[in-house]
Amino acid sequence: MLNTDCLLFIFKELKDKKSLHSCLLVNKEWCKVVVPILWKTYSWYNIEKSIFFMKTVNTILSCLPTSSKQLLFDNNIKLPTTILSKPPLFNYISFCEFPNFEVVNKITGVALRYPNDDRINCFEREIYKLFVSQIMNVKVLIWQTSQPLTSFPGASTCFSQLNSLTINLNYVNSKSLYEMAQICKDLEFLEVRYCSYDLPGLISLIDAQKNLKKVQLYTRKGNCEELSKVLARKGNTINILYLNLISTIPPSFLVSLINLTQLSIYNDENHKFINPKVNVFQQHLAISEFPKLQSLSVMGLSCFKELAMLIDKTKGDITRIHIDTTNRIAQNTGMLIKAIAKNCPKIEKLNTYLEPKDFIHVKSLLTKCRQLEEITFDSLNIFVNDIGDELFDIFTKCSPMTLIDISISSSWKCSIEAFDLFFDSCKERTLLNFNIIYNSKDYITEKHRDIVRRYINEGVIRYSNCN
Repeated sequence: MLNTDCLLFIFKELKDKKSLHSCLLVNKEWCKVVVPILWKTYSWYNIEKSIFFMKTVNTILSCLPTSSKQLLFDNNIKLPTTILSKPPLFNYISFCEFPNFEVVNKITGVALRYPNDDRINCFEREIYKLFVSQIMNVKVLIWQTSQPLTSFPGASTCFSQLNSLTINLNYVNSKSLYEMAQICKDLEFLEVRYCSYDLPGLISLIDAQKNLKKVQLYTRKGNCEELSKVLARKGNTINILYLNLISTIPPSFLVSLINLTQLSIYNDENHKFINPKVNVFQQHLAISEFPKLQSLSVMGLSCFKELAMLIDKTKGDITRIHIDTTNRIAQNTGMLIKAIAKNCPKIEKLNTYLEPKDFIHVKSLLTKCRQLEEITFDSLNIFVNDIGDELFDIFTKCSPMTLIDISISSSWKCSIEAFDLFFDSCKERTLLNFNIIYNSKDYITEKHRDIVRRYINEGVIRYSNCN
């Protein structure tokens, strides 16, 4: 007879609920091994299927301690009589993944017949208390509730091993964040949503972390000076950073992120208005040094010169660059292409903009960056037209064999001959994608589409939006 360890190994390899459920019915020994696996993997699996999820909810409610059941009864929250009289066979809660706010909302909606704010708050408090008291060593938490999770019994055991934490500051207050700072010291990933001013508890939480690697900040208009300072203090460990609404956080911390490998910036402010804080941020990009940078994504900024200066100080490990701007009068696009050609021999994916005078740098880019797989070149100047032949000639003569995904602006007029010659040069490799970025100026004719359709039929192009 197989021992428990062997059974556990075998059951963990079973990938479907039906097979596990069949094993559950064999005998008591198998049942004891399978139940934790089922609840760990499938406890919230049927959240959208009310009939099945109701069974899960009833099981959860049966695990409530007597004190919670009495408290709910005192607040006119009636539980099914079967739940009150029938004790559970297992401590099912201890097997569960910690529920996110959507799961708790669903449990509340299923359990409460006549909800109001007071009853919802009372019920959710007891549900969260149950999970905090019974689940140990949670690794991932999406914190989107005003319930004081860190004040509940068992919080230190529940959250001390957190590795990933997402905080919605519309719900979580500074006191709770300070309490979490006393419990949780080993976060590697931290996401903060709706931050607009400094919270002492958030600063304490970040300061407490020993090895914070990835930070994502979704901010609102405001001022977060202390947040900038605490990020600077974590400059040796942070290697992935995402920012939006960059004017909220003073950019002085950027120069401290010496081990950054991924940088993503999404500035979603109105680009029609000049913001001095944005200019300061761009200046800090220019003076920062991220020698280990591998991925760069910038949206909502038009700082091609500053990004070129940043790339000039990297050590050749960049594999992905994505630039997106709505500023049609941006300058120095060629400066960025030149910096990439010089410093990014490993680049695989590039999305940026071109002006006609930049084409000389495209030749250098394709010649030196022989691992390129995907290129997107859009046009900032929609009035430029008769230059497509030059660009396609460069692609024809210089493209590496790895380049199989190409997107080009429709604003560059290209002859049928140059178009055809380019695709003919691709016969030794299959273009997985060839797409046209349609702008207000569109020089793609039906004859161009006929050529694309012909090369699709010949198997040279797998997919195109130009057919």
